[in-house]
Amino acid sequence: MGWPIATGVIEGSCRFLVKDRLDATGARWSLTGAEVVLLLRAVIDNGDFERYWRYFTELDHLHTHALRYQGQLALAA
Repeated sequence: MGWPIATGVIEGSCRFLVKDRLDATGARWSLTGAEVVLLLRAVIDNGDFERYWRYFTELDHLHTHALRYQGQLALAA
C-alpha cells in the first residue's frame, strides 16, 4: 500500500486524547465516564461538534417529549 508506519503519530494521538485528559493527578474515572469524555474530545478535535450537538438535541427532544406523548389526544380549546 505504500503507507508509512506511523506508530509515533498514533502514540501522539493517544497521548493527546487519552493520557493528557484521563491521567490527571487525583482523577478517578469509571469506564463509562472515561468513554464519554474521550468521545466528546474526539468529536471536538475532528471539528464535528456542531453537527453532533444538533443530532444530540434532536434525539433528546424525541426521547423527552415526542415519544412520551405519542398517541395522546390534544386538549380542545
